[in-house]
Amino acid sequence: MYSDIYAKIKNKDEKLSVVGLGYVGMPIAVAFAKKIDVIGFDLNAKKIELYKSGIDPTKEAGDDAIKNTKVHFTSDEKKLQYAKFHIVAVPTPVNDDHTPDLSPVKEASIILGRNLVKGSIVVFESTVYPGVTEDICVPILEKESGLKCGIDFKIGYSPERINPGDRVHRLETITKIVSGMDEETLNTVAKVYELVVDAGVHKAESIKVAEAAKVIENSQRDINIAFMNELSLIFDKMGIDTQSVLKAAGTKWNFLNFYPGLVGGHCIGVDPYYLTYKAEELGYHSQIILSGRRINDDMGKYVAESCVKHLIAADKHIKGAKVAILGFTFKENCPDTRNTKVIDIVEELREYGIEPFIADLEADADEAKRLYDVIFTDIKDIRNMDAVILAVAHREFKNLNMDAVGQLFGEGTKVLLDIKGMFNKSEYEKAGYSYWRL
Repeated sequence: MYSDIYAKIKNKDEKLSVVGLGYVGMPIAVAFAKKIDVIGFDLNAKKIELYKSGIDPTKEAGDDAIKNTKVHFTSDEKKLQYAKFHIVAVPTPVNDDHTPDLSPVKEASIILGRNLVKGSIVVFESTVYPGVTEDICVPILEKESGLKCGIDFKIGYSPERINPGDRVHRLETITKIVSGMDEETLNTVAKVYELVVDAGVHKAESIKVAEAAKVIENSQRDINIAFMNELSLIFDKMGIDTQSVLKAAGTKWNFLNFYPGLVGGHCIGVDPYYLTYKAEELGYHSQIILSGRRINDDMGKYVAESCVKHLIAADKHIKGAKVAILGFTFKENCPDTRNTKVIDIVEELREYGIEPFIADLEADADEAKRLYDVIFTDIKDIRNMDAVILAVAHREFKNLNMDAVGQLFGEGTKVLLDIKGMFNKSEYEKAGYSYWRL
């Protein structure tokens, strides 16, 4: 029965649904809709109306792709009853105490469960710790549907690997990890994803293996960046430019190409906590992973403190100093502000009596206002600054020349903190800037 789902979906006798149309779910829905019939469901009716009107608030696919897609966008959960293959792609954030917040994936399971029909396959894409799909999601699906997993419906897990703002590494070009509760489900899930993933699939041995693979991918990156950030702290005390050191070390063939920076977002800054949470439950206290997290979580504060130190060295008054922050999203060329570490810079500057001006044309202004009570300033209105912090490497900021940067400042020494090292250090120092970077 379940092995027939692939053929029926391919022939458009059955539909596929995507539950959660954010930065991950929406590109998945658009990609599948080029080949098969897709129902795109999201609780956010406002977002659904934007999609229906041809507007892509995530900027992942672009307005043209949304205008031309055949996805049936809906906020009516009953429409899910018309699909036999479901992909759940909702966020999995952390709470303030860094424990996993599984409420979105639980809510998605409740909604899907009460609309689940016999003979369906449910595949979760949300990043979780090993065991969540089978131990938490399945009981919810069974309770809400009255159906029995393994008999009336099957489950799988295929971790998302979409990189927001990345035009090269897309759903179609990244090898897809797939898993299923049994061989029949695994093969069906693999075939369905192979419809859109040109890079092919990797069949994991089990759902828990697939869950673990995803959560360690971002934990590994987090640890590597934490090492770079710690080096930045050490070299700054030594008066050595970290990026110059990394450039020299990078001439060795096996030196890993990582750089210091702010580590936020809903993946790298979150996933390690999912892994360590489960480890704690089993009686193991993480040593490396959590130490890396602590370093990365403190980098916003470190940047703000460095700004204040450079203002003092430039004989600037601290309280009421005019400081601009360029960029607020968690990464470059992406509108997503969730779990951005730039807010840590803002809050620390406020501790010193500095209310920074923030400019970001890429960012979702409504989201920033709702989540952080931050209102953006047009970069054209940023003038007479004492210090400027280049926090995010958006294209618009990387393309600024020295004249444009100079217009942002007022009298006296120009304090420029180039967090991502976008500009030429020696050129700005020769021009009289107090230049600093991680």
